[in-house]
Amino acid sequence: MEGNGEAQLSYRLLLAVDIQGYSKRDTREQLLAQRQLSDALDRAARGVGLDRARWDKQVGGDGELATLPAGTDPAPVAGDFVIGLDEALREANRDAGRFRLRVRLALHHGTLTAGPFGPAGDAPIVVQRLLDAGPLRRLLSGDAGRDLAYVVSDSLFDDVVRTGFCALPPRDFQAVKVVAKGTAFRGHIHTGRAARSDGRRNAGSGGERGGPDTGPPPHARVLTLPTAAAR
Repeated sequence: MEGNGEAQLSYRLLLAVDIQGYSKRDTREQLLAQRQLSDALDRAARGVGLDRARWDKQVGGDGELATLPAGTDPAPVAGDFVIGLDEALREANRDAGRFRLRVRLALHHGTLTAGPFGPAGDAPIVVQRLLDAGPLRRLLSGDAGRDLAYVVSDSLFDDVVRTGFCALPPRDFQAVKVVAKGTAFRGHIHTGRAARSDGRRNAGSGGERGGPDTGPPPHARVLTLPTAAAR
């Protein structure tokens, strides 16, 4: 997605990912974490037929903001990609040393335009605010057995997760509202466990995924909590 001198809006799928505890690592450990995360993202992307070389990325030492190509099907990214990433993280952590690779992941789709320093618009802001949300951070820090904390925006949940085409069932998500800099951002945190069952890609309790689950998760509640300042 390159700026051509004329501002043009496009509707795209955005992915933001961040490594937990990155600043606590020394330089060698930071480099290892970067390589492990890149390999894990590559593996998860290949699992759903995507090539990360085609993603437009804004990279930082501890993660990246990626804009996926136009026309990318959001359902496998919101489900199968996440399951694949969780599997790749578990594999990377089998021989973990002082630090395990544990990450936060946020997904959103919306409008943006190319700019000289990366994508501009509401969509990049939404996905970054959700990535930095306090409830998402606490989900990861409060569960030592979890390597991935995952959140989708409210609109992506309604448009994709609820359809039944996503491998992660709606009942395994919890609604949250994050207030940052005077603005409310709504999303849904995946509180289940990403897993494969009977050759299918499923999550949570491990039961088979059925048809569309159009109702909200029965345990869902809205939390209003402050978020960390976006980078």
